[in-house]
Amino acid sequence: MGALYEKLRQDVRFVEGLTACLNCGTCTAICPAAEFYNYQPRKLVDILQTRDDEKIEDLLKSDTIWYCGECMSCVTRCPRNNAPGLLITALRSLSQEMGYFVESEKGRQQLALKRTVGHWILQYGYCLYPSEITPENHPEQGPVWEWEFQNIEKIMERLGANYQKAGPGVLRAIPQSDLDEIKKIFDETGGTERFEKIESFSRLKAEEMGMQLDEGMQNDYIKHIYTSVNKDHTTGI
Repeated sequence: MGALYEKLRQDVRFVEGLTACLNCGTCTAICPAAEFYNYQPRKLVDILQTRDDEKIEDLLKSDTIWYCGECMSCVTRCPRNNAPGLLITALRSLSQEMGYFVESEKGRQQLALKRTVGHWILQYGYCLYPSEITPENHPEQGPVWEWEFQNIEKIMERLGANYQKAGPGVLRAIPQSDLDEIKKIFDETGGTERFEKIESFSRLKAEEMGMQLDEGMQNDYIKHIYTSVNKDHTTGI
């Protein structure tokens, strides 16, 4: 039994997610991600049951563990009560902890998620914030969103939102005391430390790739991981 497998066993999600696999493939049959990506929950469970550190390390460095949407459809069908979706969360966590996530294209995108969703939660109290969805970073939104972005305050007022203002209402300004509490939750639960590790390992990878990585979203490395797709991740369906 290898050291990586032992680390996984310390994660309650791994303990609850893997009992005994029949290798029946029911999880793969029900998995929405498996229909489109080169991903099979059955194979993932099979690898983990080998307890082979070399194979587990390959998983942690692969794109494979980032394909799952964590819909947990697998849990509802497994005849042995396995939960591949929980195993994925444990693998992702360990990959971030060890810095292996930067070795895959999908894994490197964790920095973009940290600097968008993660930042917005701490800065605004929302996981999605309209004023941060800039047309420059999201050209796929098209000209309609560009117009909406430029007129966001008027649109929010017409919709009855209380955008960026004190008091009750949709997209209201969250009091600083509440934001401080959110930050404390991140500090106490290890979220802040995890964010720091994502930043640290990403900086090392950016240096290795010869790319600039500064704060914010306007730098070479962020633009690369945010927009570049250099391999075929799909099944071709």
